[in-house]
Amino acid sequence: MSAVPVSVVVVAALVVGAVILTRLSGVVLRRVVRRVAERSAVAGSVTRWWRAGTSRGVLDVVDGGERRRRQRVDSASRMLNHVVAIVVWIGVTIAVFHVLDVDAAFFLSSAGFIGAGVAIGGQHKVNDYLTGLSVLFEDRYGVGDTIVVELSGRDPIQGVVEHVGLFTTRLRDQESTLHVPNAGLVLVRNLSQSAHIETLRLHVPEESDAGVDEHTAADAVRRMAGQEHLTDVIFVGDIAAARRGDGDIDVAVRTARPLATRERETLVRRAERSLRAH
Repeated sequence: MSAVPVSVVVVAALVVGAVILTRLSGVVLRRVVRRVAERSAVAGSVTRWWRAGTSRGVLDVVDGGERRRRQRVDSASRMLNHVVAIVVWIGVTIAVFHVLDVDAAFFLSSAGFIGAGVAIGGQHKVNDYLTGLSVLFEDRYGVGDTIVVELSGRDPIQGVVEHVGLFTTRLRDQESTLHVPNAGLVLVRNLSQSAHIETLRLHVPEESDAGVDEHTAADAVRRMAGQEHLTDVIFVGDIAAARRGDGDIDVAVRTARPLATRERETLVRRAERSLRAH
């Protein structure tokens, strides 16, 4: 029985190693992304990649956004592992050509039309892929959200997001399932996202109690938006204020996204300072 050529053994080892490496990278990336998401979810954390960009009403109340955070972690880790797999398999292919003593340049030039087709199709895939990553990082929409998309040459389509994939997003409307390339979702209206309601309790000093009313307190809070360390705070709609029995004033605000603990404390502290100087 003839011995197996060394080149065949090396090629087999490279392929098996690539398979094992891609599987391990998937596990490692999933744990790393999950750890980053968990640290970012802690109130007051500096990193905000994995906080919910906006409130989703009942969907957030049920589990505090944990289900959505897990969905984003799974999708992001799968996308990143896809990049690692592509890099690994490209490296393995080049190594196999070298082991088998095949001129890769000659091979690619002989099948130039295939390379051209792959390059043209690859541009669209890369665009879809990068758009999908930005959707996850920016939390534009997620599984369970009802969105309205405007596609070129068609009327707006409303549907529920069933899946956010590497290259496409799957929507479900009343009639059927629609698969839309991620890059095609340029203009999206998310009907599931709503303004986040926060209640700020302002302590009014007794000496200034007579000169401070609910309207003054609401104006004091409204003026704080956009100041230093509050540049990302955006109020939506009117601000309502009501005096409590103990003399303090509750100010209800609607914000574009949930406030961080530090932002909330800064808002209250500066508003109370403004009321004391009133």
